[in-house]
Amino acid sequence: MSTNAGPGTSTSSSTSTSTGLGAVASPHVLDNPAWASLSGAHAAFAERAAPPGADPASSRAARYPPDVSPFAALADPADPDSWADLHRLVGDGGIAALGGVLAPPDGWETVGSVPGVQLVDTALRAEPAPEAVRLGPRDVPEILGLIELTKPGPFLPRTVELGAYLGIRHRGRLIAIAGERLRPPGWTEISAVCTHPDHQGRGLATQLVRAVAVGIRERGDVPFLHTAASNTKAIRLYESIGFALRRRPSFTAVRAPGNTAANFS
Repeated sequence: MSTNAGPGTSTSSSTSTSTGLGAVASPHVLDNPAWASLSGAHAAFAERAAPPGADPASSRAARYPPDVSPFAALADPADPDSWADLHRLVGDGGIAALGGVLAPPDGWETVGSVPGVQLVDTALRAEPAPEAVRLGPRDVPEILGLIELTKPGPFLPRTVELGAYLGIRHRGRLIAIAGERLRPPGWTEISAVCTHPDHQGRGLATQLVRAVAVGIRERGDVPFLHTAASNTKAIRLYESIGFALRRRPSFTAVRAPGNTAANFS
């Protein structure tokens, strides 16, 4: 989640498709963005597990490598087969971080949950930031240091591989970053938005969000982002620059049952 930086008007979490029998609600891709990313633009990162003899690509659960992102995803949180595949993936007693799952099925334990918000671009002005530089693997130690100081959300040694990350330096020291994380079809998440405490109040976060949005818009995607529901300062900032509240997902860590391998037939 992007957290270092009054709720907006919520829009529906589903779309309506007109049929001869009237309007039928269908899930919106942003209702399950991690699954959409791991099944699409980030498929090369996806780790999966399927029943013996089955094609791993048929698995209804996936996760990022643990040095890329902590997130896992289910094709359908209401589907028992999705949870069975997740159990295969994480193993007995394994932990998975999921978005949008309020209550796991029997046998699974909730070990932590953070209420969040999802905001989408409705009026963001995208423009380059003259001071911004592209960040890469060699910048990871500095990025991790800034992340540890500012706590914008999870960032791991290979997270920078998920998309374009931009930074601003002052006298050679990295003082602000923002970049791309989840990429469901038609959308790109702006994430890891943070500024060193000594340099806050200068609009650096806004500059970087707008600069990251340039690249997102150029490939035809729409920016969106997540942050903790408790981070009202960040929410006010994002709304002031053109984002609007879409939904309120929770980010939940769950532990798999300890010994149900027999159920995996």
